[in-house]
Parts: sequence; C-alpha cells; structure tokens
Amino acid sequence: MLEYAIGIFLVAAVGGLIMALMIFKGKMAPWALSLLHMLLGATGLVLAGIATMTIGGGVLMTALIVLLGAAVGGFYLASIHLDKDLAPRPAVVVHAMAGVGGVILLLIALFSGPS
Repeated sequence: MLEYAIGIFLVAAVGGLIMALMIFKGKMAPWALSLLHMLLGATGLVLAGIATMTIGGGVLMTALIVLLGAAVGGFYLASIHLDKDLAPRPAVVVHAMAGVGGVILLLIALFSGPS
C-alpha cells in the first residue's frame, strides 16, 4: 500500500512541477492538469492514511501530517486558480516543499520497516 502511495505521489509531483514552472513563467496552468494533480494527490493521501492506520509508526504519522499540510496548501492554490489569478510563488514553493518532505518521510518509513 505504501509503495502505491509513493508511486502516485511521484506521478502527481511531475504534474506539480510542470504547473510550478508555468506559474514561475507567469502563465496559468491548465485546469485539467490541476485537477489531475489534485486527484492523484488525494489518492496518494488516502493510501498513505490507510498505510498509517495499518502499519503505524511515528514516521508514517509525521508523513501523513506533513502531506495533509501540503493538501491544505493545495486547496489554497486551487482557490486562487479558480479566481483566475496566478498563485503567489512563495505559496507554490511551500506547497512543493511540504509534498516533497512528506514523500521523503514515506520513503524513510518504507525502507526502515515498522517503527
């Protein structure tokens, strides 16, 4: 389950990187890509939550909390996108850092085994 969550988050990250590059160039990201990124992120979050409940452990719980923070940031960015405004670059960077940090914690949990 954890492996699937990580894989889905990595695919979502590719879309997030494309959108971030567009925003840093001053362009709006396509809604379809934004929705796909959101759907993949939500799916990965659910799988990470199930893994946390099944496997347990402090690293997994921390990863889940960090990823929930990234999700909240993503909702904020989506609300700005919905208003047809460009997202603030610092918010994009914080969202990305939370997502990457959460996935790194998932990887640590995967390779360290149950804690």
